[in-house]
Amino acid sequence: MIWLKRLLLWGGISLTTLAIAVGGIYWWWFLAPSERTANIVYGHRGDAELLMDVFQPPHPNGAAVVLMVSGGWKSGPEGVQPFLFAPFLRRGYTIFAAQHISQPKCLIGDIVEDMHRAIRFIRHNRAKYGIDENRIGVVGGSSGGHLSLMLATRGGPGPVDAPDPIDRESSAVQCVACFYPVTDLLNLGASTENPGDGGPPKSFKKGFGPRAETVDEWKVLGRDLSPIDHITLALPPILIVHGDADTLVPLDQSERFAAKAAAIGRTVRLEVRPGKKHGWPTMILDLPRFADWFDQHLPASTSEQGAR
Repeated sequence: MIWLKRLLLWGGISLTTLAIAVGGIYWWWFLAPSERTANIVYGHRGDAELLMDVFQPPHPNGAAVVLMVSGGWKSGPEGVQPFLFAPFLRRGYTIFAAQHISQPKCLIGDIVEDMHRAIRFIRHNRAKYGIDENRIGVVGGSSGGHLSLMLATRGGPGPVDAPDPIDRESSAVQCVACFYPVTDLLNLGASTENPGDGGPPKSFKKGFGPRAETVDEWKVLGRDLSPIDHITLALPPILIVHGDADTLVPLDQSERFAAKAAAIGRTVRLEVRPGKKHGWPTMILDLPRFADWFDQHLPASTSEQGAR
């Protein structure tokens, strides 16, 4: 009977420890404190409003993380899940969850333009949200990763004569962390989306609009929307996490992007997850690594550190 009592006691302690651990994980991931302001209009696409939600932490560090709310170039409020950016909130990052009008209602080229508008809106309102215009990072996955890299490669000053002062702001970002991004639309390789004739991804052809209907026009549009073709010395530091069993967006997309950036001395860190496909349950555990990346590449100034 003594051994049974000891087993029950040990089991009780183990269950209590497990409950505490689970409760701690739940608190850390799902209950990160923040003040949410929803449905902020950052622009318009035709008659439709472009919306973002802002999450402000109790102890902001002065930097912004912009979440590209996008999968398959589709977007909506259901994609704004606070637990996805809890590690950033707990480190003081102000989160901007930017939605867009989904394809094919909105062409993918226009979606890219709208993400530039989102960054310009954030930078224009930097004083209101208490952020440093030179400390803006971006995160996303799949099409959200594509949009992140389009900002990294093509972000820059707006037209100085734009009627709207927001559009005169820069859309440049200072850091990116993303999952399995599309980088080269003209060379889809082993992707299940490769039509085999050099054309656009099979499931998204309508999203690219009339210019995707002819080979010559597609070559121009596809290159225009491929981050790999716009790498320059201005490229900010980028972290990419990609599974080597991904058949939708093959690892080759990230490998070639990283290699081309490295060839001109730019920082692109590619972390490969063996056996992982296009999304996996434990990828949430990579988010603290994303936060580490931003801590490293979006550091506060000495004066800001002293003020906190």
